[in-house]
Amino acid sequence: MCRRAGHLAGLLAAGLALSAALLAPGRANAFEGIEPWRTLPQTLRGTQRVPLPAAGTEAAPADTLRALYPALAACWQVPEGLSRFERAEITARLSLRRDGSVIGTPQITFAKAPGDTKTREILIRATLDAIARCTPVRLTPALGGAIAGRPLALRFIYDGPRGQGI
Repeated sequence: MCRRAGHLAGLLAAGLALSAALLAPGRANAFEGIEPWRTLPQTLRGTQRVPLPAAGTEAAPADTLRALYPALAACWQVPEGLSRFERAEITARLSLRRDGSVIGTPQITFAKAPGDTKTREILIRATLDAIARCTPVRLTPALGGAIAGRPLALRFIYDGPRGQGI
């Protein structure tokens, strides 16, 4: 009986040593040759204060990311029920096609609004409606090709009645 227990203990120790060797950092070769930063597209991030001042003329197609974010935020309007609050922030994640239309449904990844759950829902609805109104966004062929299918994270900041955007 003692001999068998010793044998099992030896097998257990050998198994643990083998597991430790295989799982040790630098030992797993499953992703060898793959550069982790190149496996998924990088999220393109932008922040925009809203609402934007009204533009007098129709804007030219966006040809840079700096021009894209205001074009996507141009349709954001202060919703009923949010105008009395001082500050609200929300981030939407979406992808665009080459023609500027949205792929799938934008996802809200962050929302901070003072007040209750209803206020947060008002902010989310206003943001999704704004994206729907502003798309398809006008893009140059070069920018459309560069961003097509890549994730965009657009952060809207509403500074309330004092700020009224930029």
